[in-house]
Amino acid sequence: MRALKRIKLKTDTGYLGIKKIHANSELPIKRSKYHKLTKEEKQYNREISSQRVANEHAIGFLKRFKILSLPYRNRRKRFGLRLNLLAGICNYDLGLV
Repeated sequence: MRALKRIKLKTDTGYLGIKKIHANSELPIKRSKYHKLTKEEKQYNREISSQRVANEHAIGFLKRFKILSLPYRNRRKRFGLRLNLLAGICNYDLGLV
């Protein structure tokens, strides 16, 4: 459990209750109808989203193969192997290997 507490989560505003579950998480500041964001708050939100965008693009790249976006109908035993193979293909395509 200690290792999980050290992990920093960077989420979007869809995960508003995550602070109660995981204290070491960063959420963007949400604006309301009556409370407009200041320039500092907008800059903070921009920094969080720029750090998250690489992960979002990688997940989107994997979803092109439909293994994550459609129901998996093959043997569950092989799911990890196939996902690792696809991740290797993606890493090779991005030039990370």
